Amino acid sequence: MKKELHIMLDIEKLPEGCYLATSRDVQGLVVQAKTFEKTIEIAEDVARQILHAQKAKQVRQERIMYPMVIAA
Repeated sequence: MKKELHIMLDIEKLPEGCYLATSRDVQGLVVQAKTFEKTIEIAEDVARQILHAQKAKQVRQERIMYPMVIAA
């Protein structure tokens, strides 16, 4: 089963008649298209690519809690 993410898009109709989509949930997502439907379609693809790239860049840090006793 694939993991699902819920992403909120902020879609604005520009004076030129096209649509601009951004998202606070996916840093770097900016999409512009002529129709509302195409904007959503492209945004889904761009979000998937951004999230995939971010996941590939993640470096897992190893953290070990180790108790020490020091003579004072």
